Amino acid sequence: MRTVWLNGEFLPETEARVSIFDRGLNFGQSIYEVTPVIDGHFCNWPHHQARLERSKALARIEDQTDWPVVLDELIARNGLNEGRIYLQVTGGAPDDRAFPLPDPAVPATRFAFTQADSLLANSQAEQGQRVVLRPDLRWQLRSAKTTQLLYAVMMKAEAREAGVDDAWLVENGNITEATSSNAHIIDARGVLVSHPVDHGVLPGVTRISVIEIARELGLAVEERPFKPAELLSAREAFISGAGTLVVPVIEVDGQPIGNGGPGAVTADIRRRYIERLRGT
Repeated sequence: MRTVWLNGEFLPETEARVSIFDRGLNFGQSIYEVTPVIDGHFCNWPHHQARLERSKALARIEDQTDWPVVLDELIARNGLNEGRIYLQVTGGAPDDRAFPLPDPAVPATRFAFTQADSLLANSQAEQGQRVVLRPDLRWQLRSAKTTQLLYAVMMKAEAREAGVDDAWLVENGNITEATSSNAHIIDARGVLVSHPVDHGVLPGVTRISVIEIARELGLAVEERPFKPAELLSAREAFISGAGTLVVPVIEVDGQPIGNGGPGAVTADIRRRYIERLRGT
């Protein structure tokens, strides 16, 4: 049975309980992080920690948990070699439901758990994803990693119903991101184009490494919005995220991207990113 961590205690997953008055449950006042685990170690923590601090500030959540100690112990107790580790912090559980922030403040609710999964041997990395375009109707503060994920859940369901793997979202005529990962293209000039980090997209941790690796490969990088027409005329397209690492996208709305198969540049970026994770 999996061991989880809740508010300072390591527990069997069947014994972990959160109050029905928790502000994460009632109001979505809740933020989270997911880090990949490779060779028994969680990865990219400085970037995840920086984003966690920004998310806490925006969500008005106070918490001083020493997360690396918790995550290391969870990985050890669950014998996790490869997969993900998830942590979440909420606005806490007052005595009753009320919109205003509790006064006096209540302690944050904090929990974390591991998920065993194959990140390195990923069939989609070999075959590519097929996606559809959908309007981006999420709330506007997407730069905070909150648990307000209803629209992403809805769009993932629509993609599955359409017989494809995911949806890329469009706002004001531009691609923003995929439902749970950042979106990138290698355009017709061979330039890597990625939506800039602003309130319209999540500042992906994997995205940081993708851009660094692209520059190491000698690619020009443009952090700017791009349109569906640019996506459809691109040489390659791919997503990046903690759970997927780097995965090619080969089809959009039934139209092939590039030659209709995974691109060589995307494969090289994925390989180099995995080498980085294993090296750190």
